[in-house]
Amino acid sequence: MKLFILFGPSASGKMTVGQELAILTDLKLFHNHTSIEWVLQFFDFDEPGFKYLNSLLRVETFKTIAKSDLKGLIFTFVWALDLPEEDKYVDNLIQTFRKEKPNTEVYFVELEADLQVRLKRNRHEHRLKHKPSKRDLKRSEEVFLHFEENYRFNTREGEFKRQNYLKIKNDNVTPKAAAKMIVEYFKV
Repeated sequence: MKLFILFGPSASGKMTVGQELAILTDLKLFHNHTSIEWVLQFFDFDEPGFKYLNSLLRVETFKTIAKSDLKGLIFTFVWALDLPEEDKYVDNLIQTFRKEKPNTEVYFVELEADLQVRLKRNRHEHRLKHKPSKRDLKRSEEVFLHFEENYRFNTREGEFKRQNYLKIKNDNVTPKAAAKMIVEYFKV
């Protein structure tokens, strides 16, 4: 089984690159808003019910996929690199797959884009189509900027030590081209 973890800051292109990568690899995509949007139907982001259901949905989905005959999964999320619990989250995710499929191959793809590029992408029609919670543009941008001020979402030079890692600066790279770079780099 293959597990691709696409990470980077908000609007860095994780979902759209993941969609293109899914086409090229025939893997299923679970972008972070898959669960977020479903749970937001019932609870606001800052309510305990949100965190509980979002986590439960993800964990049970990952367990079920790990036990399945699927070839693998592409998962995207915003990884706050300065929070130790985020590393633990990633380790637990990997262990969920390796518990069922010990030979699971894990690939890390970090996307990076300049703030102004991401602010523009935050308003893009494709993003708003797939992420209804982003349609309140004022609120979306407030949350976006709050996260930018309080967390770090891209690695520093030489910081990332896990195997099978690729960083793509995709300010001027199409999602299709980024997905092709990933496939060629990892030879999948």
